[in-house]
Amino acid sequence: MPAKTARKKTDRDRERRLRWFREARFGMFITWGTYSQLGRCEWVFNRERIPPAEYEALADTWKPKRRPAREWAHLAKKAGMKYMVMTTKHHDGFCLWDSRQTDYNAAKRGPGRDLVAEYVDACREYGLKVGLYYSLADWHHPDGWRCWSDEQARRRLVKFTHGCVRELCSDYGKIDILWYDGNWPLDAKGWESRKMNRMVREFQPGIIINNRSSLPEDFGTPEGHVQAEDRMWEACMTFNGSWGWMPTLDEDWASVRGVLSMLRTASAGAGNLLLNIGPKPDGSVPEVAAERLMPVGKWLAKHSEAVYGHVDRADGRFEWNTTGEWSLKGTTAYLWARRWVGPEIAIGGFRGTVKKITVMDTGKPAQFEQSRQRLVIKGLPKTNPDKIANVAVLKIECKSKPSQKNGPFAVLLRDAKPPKGVKV
Repeated sequence: MPAKTARKKTDRDRERRLRWFREARFGMFITWGTYSQLGRCEWVFNRERIPPAEYEALADTWKPKRRPAREWAHLAKKAGMKYMVMTTKHHDGFCLWDSRQTDYNAAKRGPGRDLVAEYVDACREYGLKVGLYYSLADWHHPDGWRCWSDEQARRRLVKFTHGCVRELCSDYGKIDILWYDGNWPLDAKGWESRKMNRMVREFQPGIIINNRSSLPEDFGTPEGHVQAEDRMWEACMTFNGSWGWMPTLDEDWASVRGVLSMLRTASAGAGNLLLNIGPKPDGSVPEVAAERLMPVGKWLAKHSEAVYGHVDRADGRFEWNTTGEWSLKGTTAYLWARRWVGPEIAIGGFRGTVKKITVMDTGKPAQFEQSRQRLVIKGLPKTNPDKIANVAVLKIECKSKPSQKNGPFAVLLRDAKPPKGVKV
């Protein structure tokens, strides 16, 4: 097969596998492990230089409650999330499943059971796509750092790593996402990533794989900021500044409006938002996470059209304005009005002939006047009609794909008629 034909086939296969992911928009990240007992984030072993024997003892004191993953999945469903991703092994090396590669795992130590199996079952019970996180880096494995300078150590670590990934992709039925992390200290050649990912797809033909095995694979993963990329992307974000459980103040958690702002940015960039919750040691969802996510779900139930499904890139097509920000689907623009100035909203530089404007919160049409320089929407409620987060959405249907471009203000002044009695 010619190289160009092979690339086209690869691209078609990728798009087929990505189709559901492109439309899902919102997922839940679960960062949970023995480190959760300390409540000082998932890097505590490394950052505090805890002696290895002392840290490993946490594996025996960890006693999660029965099936906490059902609580996560229930919340994810209520919050409008379409998929979940859980840490099966973080950098500390503790495996949350009954691994045949090591006894340092949840089935053979404190929990006494396969936590990955419970999680997968919960996802399926609530109709959520299943994502598995796996850290290539391993602070517990004796070859975790020796692999950098010792070829025999590298081979042993790669054999262990490929064995773990094989188990995750062959023991739990259909897996939708493989989410690698921590690709140091090796590169794609060192991890033998191409070979590993070919193996993954033999077990899981429909799986999508992120870009953290030092290969581009199916989607990018900007971290700590919601910023569009030139391919399919998913921003992974903490909820309160920490991935693993930390008992932070309520004000450290993203507000309902903050979560919606991240979702709007993801929608405008045709990407996804993966929001982390960091369960407590026993697996309970932090109360403030549920308090913030439940209203998000209620808001999404009313405004789902502006978020889910195929969207077009709005960033670059629309300028900032004082009222709110945009998302876009074909010939329909959605103005997320975070700053309500009703009963009249004016938008400068709106391009595209408007056919109809609807206030999505009420379902009622709005009056409007459109000129070359302005779109004026009239007859709106005096106060923001969204009582959940004060983020109302105006659905603006047009004859062609809309955009917004004000251009230099001098153009407006040039074209404007001077006030009566003023000579120019």
